[in-house]
Amino acid sequence: MTTDDGVEGVAGIEGVEGVEVKPVAGLIGAEITGVDLAAGPLDDAVVSVIRAAVLRWKVVFFRGQRLDHAGHVAFARRFGEPVTPGKRGSASPEGFPQVETTADRLELGGRYGMDHAEWLERRRHTLLRGWHCDHGARIDPPAATILRAETVPPYGGDTTWSNLAAAYAGLSEPVRRFVDGLRAEHRLGVGYQPRPGDDAYLRHLLDRQVASSHPLVRVHPETGERVLFVNGYYVEQIQDVSRAESRLLLEMLLEQAVRPEYTVRFRWEPGSVAFWDNRATIHLAPNDLAHLDFPRVMHRVMLTGDVPVGVDGKPSEPIVGTEPGRW
Repeated sequence: MTTDDGVEGVAGIEGVEGVEVKPVAGLIGAEITGVDLAAGPLDDAVVSVIRAAVLRWKVVFFRGQRLDHAGHVAFARRFGEPVTPGKRGSASPEGFPQVETTADRLELGGRYGMDHAEWLERRRHTLLRGWHCDHGARIDPPAATILRAETVPPYGGDTTWSNLAAAYAGLSEPVRRFVDGLRAEHRLGVGYQPRPGDDAYLRHLLDRQVASSHPLVRVHPETGERVLFVNGYYVEQIQDVSRAESRLLLEMLLEQAVRPEYTVRFRWEPGSVAFWDNRATIHLAPNDLAHLDFPRVMHRVMLTGDVPVGVDGKPSEPIVGTEPGRW
C-alpha cells in the first residue's frame, strides 16, 4: 500500500468523527464501523484511518457494504494500484479486469477431471497446506487484498488469518537470529498429490511453473516489522540446508505461524468486506463447504506489491516464470 498521506508505521489511527476501529482479537483483526465504502470518494482522513488500521491490525473488516465492481476498484485505488491478473476464473466479471470472482463450485469443478472437493483434498491434504499469502510464488506478491462477499452460506465458509509479524516476535531470540539469515523457495503447486495415471492438473502446473527465492524473514516496507515469511501452500524448501533439516524447520515454523493466539476468524455475511496486508499475514480459505449445497461467491481486488527484502537488505530473486509487474 502506498503511504502518500504521510502515515508512517502504524501511527495514524486517530479519531475521525463517527468512525470506529474495534479490535476483534488480541493480536490481529479489527472491525471498522461508521464508513460507507459505496458513498463515493472517501475523505482523506478516513483513508488514513483505514490504512493505519490495516498496518496495525493486519486485517480489517467492514459489514453491510453495498459495493459493486466499480466501487470495489475505486476503493482499492485509494490505497495503491490494483493488479490486473493475466488470467481469471470463469466467473469473473467482464469490463472489470481487476476483479476476480471466486465461486467455489465453479473454481475447478469438472476441470482437469476433478470436482472441487477432490482438488481441495489433493491440494490441502495436511492441516498446514492450505495456509497461504496471495500469489506468494511471485517475485512481487500483492501488497494487500480486498475481498467482498456477495453470496455466502448460512453457516460454514469462514476465513482465518494469522499475523506473521507476531509469529516472528513470538520466536525465541536465538531462533530469530537463526532464521533471519535464511531464504526459502516458494513454488506454485507445492504439495499437490497427483492423481493415478495421467494428471491434467499436474501437467498444467509443470507447464506454468512460478517460483521465487524469498527471505524467510522479510522486513515490512512500511512498518519496519520483521515478518516470518512462511506458508504451507507455496514454500518448497529452505535453501542451503538439507531436505531433512528443511522439512523439520518448516514444520516448526509453520506451526509457529498459525498458533491460535496469532489468528482471527471471520464470519462472512453478504456485503462483508475484508482488507488485509498480504505482506504480513497468511490466511486459510474455508474447507467446510464441499458437502454443503450452498453457493459462496466472493470478489477480490489485489494491490500491486513490491519485491520482499530480507533482514540483510537483499531482495528476493526470481527462479522461474515471474518478474516484477508482469502478470
